Amino acid sequence: MTTLEWIIALLLGAVVLSALAGRIKVPYPTFLAIGGVLLAFVPSGPSWTLEPDLALALFVAPVLLDAAYDTSLRDLRANWVPVSTLVFVAVGVTTAIVAVLAHWLVPGMPWTAAIALGAIVAPPDAAAATAILRQVDLPHRILKILEGESLLNDASALLIYRAAVAAAAVQHFRWSEFAPSVVLALAGSLLAGYLFARVWLKVTRRVDEAPSAIILQFAGTFTVWIVAERIGLSGILTIVAYAITIARTAPARTPARLRVPAYAVWETAVFILNVLAFMLIGMQLRPIWTRLDQVVRTEYVAIAAYVLAAVILARIVWVMIYGVTLRTVVAQGLLRPRNMAVPTLKSGIVVAWCGMRGIVTLAAAFALPENFPYRDLILLTAFAVVLGSLVIQGLTLRPLILALKLAQENPVGVEVARARAIAYRAALEEIDGDPSEEAEILRLEYRAMLMRGENVADGGVSSSELPADPLRRRAIGAARRSILTLRRSEEIGDDAFHQLEEELDRAELGAQG
Repeated sequence: MTTLEWIIALLLGAVVLSALAGRIKVPYPTFLAIGGVLLAFVPSGPSWTLEPDLALALFVAPVLLDAAYDTSLRDLRANWVPVSTLVFVAVGVTTAIVAVLAHWLVPGMPWTAAIALGAIVAPPDAAAATAILRQVDLPHRILKILEGESLLNDASALLIYRAAVAAAAVQHFRWSEFAPSVVLALAGSLLAGYLFARVWLKVTRRVDEAPSAIILQFAGTFTVWIVAERIGLSGILTIVAYAITIARTAPARTPARLRVPAYAVWETAVFILNVLAFMLIGMQLRPIWTRLDQVVRTEYVAIAAYVLAAVILARIVWVMIYGVTLRTVVAQGLLRPRNMAVPTLKSGIVVAWCGMRGIVTLAAAFALPENFPYRDLILLTAFAVVLGSLVIQGLTLRPLILALKLAQENPVGVEVARARAIAYRAALEEIDGDPSEEAEILRLEYRAMLMRGENVADGGVSSSELPADPLRRRAIGAARRSILTLRRSEEIGDDAFHQLEEELDRAELGAQG
């Protein structure tokens, strides 16, 4: 088969696997990982390669920006304690445990390589977990904790990873000399991300064609990552700051005819990048596997199994310790949480089991230099951890959640209903002084929508047969300004905002005829 035929076959296969995963309610990366393993053993399969330096920029930057764009700063601040412990303590503990285990199992492995392995497998990928969590009624707080963790734990893990790779490349490496540059890079990355966003918004403000706007969005993402890495900053933190800044500014200036196709293209691009990551790693496994003799294969598989067990157990132990400690402190009156909910045993079990690894682990392993010590073992182990966690935890997470019977809550639906009522009232006020017959018809329509949608999250605008109408666009503009104000004042979170934004986008597109 030619390269084009293989690409078409792999993408079609990924679509089939994704549909199958949705039908049986498991995360689609689980099947992609299995597909990557099968591809590694296809005799006449493709053998594509990618420069290691490109792996993180290609696979991580767009996926991270997509996640950061939807992040709610309000919810992140409300859950900063559990998120920060998972981002820093859990990642650090997992890295240390895996490094010690790897060095003990392979005494000849340098500590730098062992630490790099630990950092590679430390950060969970919450995309797989949230794919399941959104299918069940789960406390909103757990979802926000996992999303916040997935956004920031990559930065902490890859910071350790970068240091370990740099240490392996030099003769004399001193952490005391490296620490000040790390602190400077962290602060500089956040500032650079903000400045990049402000500049990029000014540069692209006059672009009003969807294809050009979308191409510039991707070009901007890769440019920001590459520039940040070239000047010694953290690409991940820079992209996070860049995306969050744009997310707070762009909705007010982006029309629906640009935003709707952009969202669709980004969702497709993230899916394709996941497919490519699993397929490319699978292709790298074939030459590694074939050049190992049977004894070494068995040894490497055993090491990978030990590391997988250590990764899963480390997260469980830490989450349980955190929950027990916080509940004990609160029970003894030493701490009185105001806005922070005390974790329950059931919620701790869910968070502990949401430790599936994904695209960041694969990209970091792939990005190791060709001459890095024990690169074959690290690559094989990383893929085994991703595959094992997606299969073991991914296939059992939904049954576990259903068995725990967690309390159902829908704060986003409540916020959506309240914000929708405010938005429709703003739309009515915008056309209140217009005496035309068209305005009266529109007022009747919005009053009906207000009555239908005030108390339910899905009682929104229908865009099926809306005529082209400047008056309607005026009213929608007023409604949009009202939800932007609610978001800025943090009366609603980003989840409710984006749901209403999508609803108003449909109405705006329908009103344009």
